[in-house]
Amino acid sequence: MALTPRLEVRQAQSLTLTPQLMQSIRLLQLSHLELNAFVEAELLRNPLLEREEGAPDDGAEAPERAPELSAYEDTVDHSDRIQSAGSIADGLDTAVENVFPEQVGQDSLSQTSVWPEGRGEGGEAPDLDQFVAARPSLSDHLETQVNLILKAPAERLIARALIDSLNEAGYLAGDLDAIAAQLGTDEAMVEAVLLKVQGCDPVGVFARTVPECLAIQLREKDRLDPMMARLLANLDLLAAHDLAGLARAVGADREDLADMLAELRELDPKPGRAFDGAPIEAVVPDVFVREGNGGAWAVELNSDVLPKVLVNRVYYATVTRKTRDATEKAFLTDCLQTANWLAKSLDQRAQTILKVATEIVRQQDGFLVNGIAHLKPMTLKMVAEAIEMHESTVSRVTSNKYISTPRGLYEMKYFFTTALASTSGGEDHSAEAVRHRIRQLIDAEQPADILSDDTIADMLKREQGIDVARRTVAKYREGMNIPSSVIRRRQKRALTATP
Repeated sequence: MALTPRLEVRQAQSLTLTPQLMQSIRLLQLSHLELNAFVEAELLRNPLLEREEGAPDDGAEAPERAPELSAYEDTVDHSDRIQSAGSIADGLDTAVENVFPEQVGQDSLSQTSVWPEGRGEGGEAPDLDQFVAARPSLSDHLETQVNLILKAPAERLIARALIDSLNEAGYLAGDLDAIAAQLGTDEAMVEAVLLKVQGCDPVGVFARTVPECLAIQLREKDRLDPMMARLLANLDLLAAHDLAGLARAVGADREDLADMLAELRELDPKPGRAFDGAPIEAVVPDVFVREGNGGAWAVELNSDVLPKVLVNRVYYATVTRKTRDATEKAFLTDCLQTANWLAKSLDQRAQTILKVATEIVRQQDGFLVNGIAHLKPMTLKMVAEAIEMHESTVSRVTSNKYISTPRGLYEMKYFFTTALASTSGGEDHSAEAVRHRIRQLIDAEQPADILSDDTIADMLKREQGIDVARRTVAKYREGMNIPSSVIRRRQKRALTATP
């Protein structure tokens, strides 16, 4: 049979992800902060989009309110009603210096504005945030001191390089030989400059290790004696809570060692953390769960974090009638389609979050009523099958989302845990509930009876029928930053023996 080229027509079905569909899927996994930033960008780009502003209910008259003064009227415009020093003195039939001695040669009360020139009548007041002093950074704080301590330009250049090598905690992250090679000098010169700048505020900066940082602070307090130096050289024993071995290495009795440790606790091992700190942002829940009537749970979305947009079709119709350019009409059509898609996608996103949160609350009713010990094992597949969605959709919806419950504020991912089999053949146990029980057992143990991982596994199997291996207990314990039984025994014995 000869091979010849030919044309064939075939019909086939395939699933194609359009850019709009891909964008809708991406919106599901955005947090409310990321979503609001995305919507703000769309509002700037699309002239047919506008935010939905709250309006009073129809038929309800708004109560009359006293006129409120704006920030400008309250702080600036009231100066028009203040009399000058000269007019006040004329009213009293005397000289200005007799009424306001400090105003001789000037008339500060006659000022009509405290803002820079160019500020017109009736304009907007300047943003007060522009006049708030900026928080100094660690590098700026140190550079100011370095300019006062060091006089030679070469030393200042080396100090600038040392400042650039500091990390957020204030420790010197770069090697002195690398800094010396970069600047074309010898390491001894860099070491000499380092010793000079180590006295800068905050005390302890430019240290290379934790013992050196603590030594600088103790030297500043004149408390770096030989015994304290030996203590700093054996901080590994302190980390292992081997107080007996630490006392022998330092050559101090238990009472002196306790006093020295108390001095160490007053020091700051991270002196640079007071600078360049980002403000703490509170977590805002996306969903609220409250007790409803009849013992049911009421699940509602947090409307404050949901962006509300409207499509201005009146503006679209007005502009479309007046334009004759094909490019402009195509642009308006594209903006209308994008605006409709965004409004629909935001509504679908809200409905999907509510549906997933409702199913989580339904399956974790025991946790909401009785606490973490009754947290049930739950997977993405279980929720996806219950609400007839794909697992990937549930995964995206629960990412970066928080739910507020009577038990506290939790990330939605918190409720998805693996299952541990029960020895009695009953319901499986949640891994998070097992972690909670392990922490309870360790917190209740006595110094004379420290529980090993094997003992904890046997207790879980005997008391609650949880089939868990020793290595699983060790993994959960390490995940909760709980030390081993050997270190816990040293810690608790040290606490009971400390006067």
